[in-house]
Amino acid sequence: MQMIRTVVWIVVTAILVAFIAMNWTNAPVNLWPLEGEGNYLHFEWPVGVIALVFFFLGLLPMWMLHRTRIWQLNRRINGLENSVRAAAAVTPVPSEQPAVASAEAESSTPDNGKPD
Repeated sequence: MQMIRTVVWIVVTAILVAFIAMNWTNAPVNLWPLEGEGNYLHFEWPVGVIALVFFFLGLLPMWMLHRTRIWQLNRRINGLENSVRAAAAVTPVPSEQPAVASAEAESSTPDNGKPD
């Protein structure tokens, strides 16, 4: 399974590198309008870099949601494991019935140990 994962990451990396290499021309990016007509906060970045930046900006919230869910599930699993350990550690209390029966048997016999 580790080998398949490595091969998939190598293929994805090769595709990304090829995409960036083929799209290395600069493209204008207007990020924020400034005062006045037609004035923007302006950058010129390569198209591949722009694509990667916005890909990771889209990936970040989903990755954070995934990590949060894993953290919640691990806390829940740990809590359940601790409750099972606590329940298994409780020793049962011996019942009082055998002690009561032996006390009644002793009281029905006289002090010398011989029955009447």
